[in-house]
Amino acid sequence: MLAPEFAVAHGDVPPPGFALINDFARRTDWLHAPMLAFASYGAALFAVLILAGWWVARRGGPRQVAAAIWAGAGTLLALGINQPLVNAIHEARPYTTQHNILVLAHRSADFSSPSDHAVMAGAAAAGLWIVSRRLGIVTAILAVVMAFSRVYIAAHYPHDVLAGLALGTAVSLLGWHLTRGVLERLTTRLETTALRALVTAKPRTELSPTQAGGPGSRQ
Repeated sequence: MLAPEFAVAHGDVPPPGFALINDFARRTDWLHAPMLAFASYGAALFAVLILAGWWVARRGGPRQVAAAIWAGAGTLLALGINQPLVNAIHEARPYTTQHNILVLAHRSADFSSPSDHAVMAGAAAAGLWIVSRRLGIVTAILAVVMAFSRVYIAAHYPHDVLAGLALGTAVSLLGWHLTRGVLERLTTRLETTALRALVTAKPRTELSPTQAGGPGSRQ
């Protein structure tokens, strides 16, 4: 079983929300291992969900495939945007500034706000919501769990993960609004090429003459 450690450092009194969650962590040692595992490696699950979104989207039309492409690209973009913000805000991790808190997180030298994990989770959830409402709901629930777990292990304060969720969601939704037309045209064109299996699971006979490149495709 993973042994918790207690951080002893000079710093401020923990914010009430953080103190409440850290106290909950102290009283739920049976949750330490699963929470630490999900907080540390759960990003892989979001990658799998994005791939699942693409797989499901191939059974739909160009809009669904375009949205699935953006779910992955938007998540990467959100993480890229977050990096200079983290460095600019320059907020120390809880375990470097707080007295006698329970620390389950693996210590890191980088800064705390906004949380990269929460940005990733928020962007993935928003992107997959566009692809499939059902998949989006599942991902949104996991995003909330990810955000909570990052505070639970004392890697972040609550405002770090809330900011991360908000940033990831905003980048994903705004980016989709700006790129939707281009991505839909791209996926429609790919359906007529050798790469069509990447954007549709439909047999060629199910495509319209224009999409299939048949006689009806020429004016």
